[in-house]
Amino acid sequence: MPNLVPLVLKDGAATPVNHTFAPRAIDGGVATLVESTGVPLGERRVSFSQNRSASGRIRCTQKLAVPVVQDATVNGVTKPTLVRTNYADITFNFDSSSSTQERKDLVSMVADMLTPSQAMVRSNIVDLEGLY
Repeated sequence: MPNLVPLVLKDGAATPVNHTFAPRAIDGGVATLVESTGVPLGERRVSFSQNRSASGRIRCTQKLAVPVVQDATVNGVTKPTLVRTNYADITFNFDSSSSTQERKDLVSMVADMLTPSQAMVRSNIVDLEGLY
């Protein structure tokens, strides 16, 4: 079983920036890491969980939450204000009889599907274009 360790993720900027998520806690079987801005309201969060159903099905879930915070001035007082939050939820479901290679193949296919070279997927997710 791997330790909960810092996770570095690159963003999609023209010159990608590394974002370091530090372990925060493991609570109720959910491991959480955060990229702290010093203001909890603006923390980016990554979480990992794994559950097994009564039938033996294994569900692995990863979530990423990226809040957008702006300073708002009211009556001369400036404070950070949450504008919106963007989310990604990735869930893998594996049969209890799946092999390591089957799981590896599925994860690799999903990773490849999200690469910039996959124009159809990129247009659908990033540009919010419908498919026809």
